[in-house]
Amino acid sequence: MSKPSKTKTSFYRRLLVSHLIGQGVNTVPAIIKETGMPRRTAQDTIDALEELDINVQFVGANKNGGYEINDWGAVNKDWVAKNESRIREALDYPQAGESS
Repeated sequence: MSKPSKTKTSFYRRLLVSHLIGQGVNTVPAIIKETGMPRRTAQDTIDALEELDINVQFVGANKNGGYEINDWGAVNKDWVAKNESRIREALDYPQAGESS
C-alpha cells in the first residue's frame, strides 16, 4: 500500500477522531490512549472538525467532561464506522482494542 497523502491523512484523522468521540472515546487523554497520536495533534484535530461542518462541543466540567458530536454535517458516520479499520491502517494507528 502506498503512503497516503497529507490531505488524506488529515481528513482520515478527523474522521477517526469524530468516530471515537461518537463512540465515547471523548476526551483528549482517551483519544491519545486509543490512537497513540500526540496531545497537540489530538487537540488540533478536534479544533479542525468544524472545517468539515462537524459540530462538536465540550460538555461538562474540565476534569469530568468530554466532547460530544451534535451534527455530523455532510459526513456519513456509518461509512466511517464501517471503514474504521481501513482508516486506522492508513494512519498507521493501532486497530480498535489494541494497545497503542
